Amino acid sequence: MRFSAEKYSLAAFILAISLLPATATAASAQAGQAKSVTCSACHGADGNSSNPEWPSLAGQHEQYIITSLQSFKNGDRKNVLMSSQAMILDEQAMEDLAAYYAQQSITKRTADPNLVDQGERLYRSGNKEKGVSACIACHGPAGRGNPLAAYPSLAGQHAKYTAAQLLAYRSKDRETDANQMMRSVAEQLTEDEIEAVASYIQGLQ
Repeated sequence: MRFSAEKYSLAAFILAISLLPATATAASAQAGQAKSVTCSACHGADGNSSNPEWPSLAGQHEQYIITSLQSFKNGDRKNVLMSSQAMILDEQAMEDLAAYYAQQSITKRTADPNLVDQGERLYRSGNKEKGVSACIACHGPAGRGNPLAAYPSLAGQHAKYTAAQLLAYRSKDRETDANQMMRSVAEQLTEDEIEAVASYIQGLQ
């Protein structure tokens, strides 16, 4: 049996297409909203948590959310509740959830007025005597972070949650920071300083 050149070219093209790896579907905020029903129990329907022990996800950079979920799934970051939730998510679900939460607006919160001066000083200037870098260098003057460098948005985050993460970095219970950047900073901070800078971050808008 003879194939014409035209038919042969068409058959070869179809075969080549069938052998290409499947491409992932683009992230969908709409799909992410539907998938966020379970997450809303802790993080709020729009990503604004009502419990200060649980982080608000609204307005967070997409890639940071994806990386965090991957860390919980692979065990680099440990939390009984989050690890079990992340284990059932595939990459598409993570991307959809990240797209949804990134589009939400974080609730405006305030800082403790008694801690503002100390917190602002640490956030903006660090502490040269102890070698503490200023938070502003990575997270920006408004606490919005840098998505290209994978530095998360901090503005408006619950002070209690932020303080807990700084303490976790200080004790080395959390080790997901690139080049130990956060551990190096946190280990130089006292608990009073952590409380002050976490409160200041909560008030950033």
